[in-house]
Amino acid sequence: MSNPFVHLELCTSDTKKAKDFYSDLFGWQFSDTDMGNMIYSTFKPSSGPGGGIFSMPNMPTAWLAYVGVEDIHAATEKAKSLGATICNGPMEIPNVGWMTMLTDPTGATIAMFQPNPSHKPA
Repeated sequence: MSNPFVHLELCTSDTKKAKDFYSDLFGWQFSDTDMGNMIYSTFKPSSGPGGGIFSMPNMPTAWLAYVGVEDIHAATEKAKSLGATICNGPMEIPNVGWMTMLTDPTGATIAMFQPNPSHKPA
């Protein structure tokens, strides 16, 4: 079985403007969570993967796709062996799972995600 996309994330300098745009365009509804250092706004369409929108200083505005993996450490090592550059991770997302952000050998950025088996998505 191949690994599916499981989460999409938008980093933007204007979360309100982005949430207004995607709500009006696609009918997405957002739920805000205070993460301490930022507000993370999640959405879940009626089908397909959900995602989040957040703002972080000095980060470019861009979408990032996450692919689900069973073992984040093994997948990270395999990505490195295939020529990826690891940008961040593996790192734990408390109570949710683990992620690694990488740049593939062509220069594209993507992330991998392993869920915490005890976490139940909203």
